[in-house]
Amino acid sequence: MSRSAVGLSTSDRALEALRQVAIVIGASLFVALCARITVPLPFTPVPLTLQNFGVLVVGMLLGSRRGFAALALYLAEGMAGMPVFNPTGIGGLAQLAGPTGGFLLAYPFVAGLAGLIMEMGKRTFARAATAATVAEMILFTAGISWLYILTHSFAQALRFGLYWFVFAEIIKVMLAAGIVSGWSRLRRVQL
Repeated sequence: MSRSAVGLSTSDRALEALRQVAIVIGASLFVALCARITVPLPFTPVPLTLQNFGVLVVGMLLGSRRGFAALALYLAEGMAGMPVFNPTGIGGLAQLAGPTGGFLLAYPFVAGLAGLIMEMGKRTFARAATAATVAEMILFTAGISWLYILTHSFAQALRFGLYWFVFAEIIKVMLAAGIVSGWSRLRRVQL
């Protein structure tokens, strides 16, 4: 429960809890929407998507706990068969065992870490860019590790899960950092 909920009546606390649940559900759906923007690449089983961008934005805007919760919910939605993962994949539990499984399973931790770094200080572009970059390192470590398990080749795992994505990930990191820092500036002005 947020600090602002302290001293509220029972009905106000219930409304605040409902609002927090709605934010987490909305954030999971935002990532699902980002997953719909997908470019299959013919030389790798891992598509280029905006999912990672969505994960970074959610984590940095919602913070460690709500960001983690939103992405854990996202995975639960996918495991339940909802069409939330990228549309080029096989879907559901099978997608978690496929080439993108390592990336997907890391999402709650990536969002949680990005949110934690943002909670540690002023919400500047530099902090957001750092949070997103560190979180992406965790994401790609998990994704490449899973690809290594599937291919039994570190070189092949890097070819499938890293080389083709570096430039796009730099753009996603910078865009996410700009959105988050801009949103934070806007919120400060409104207060």
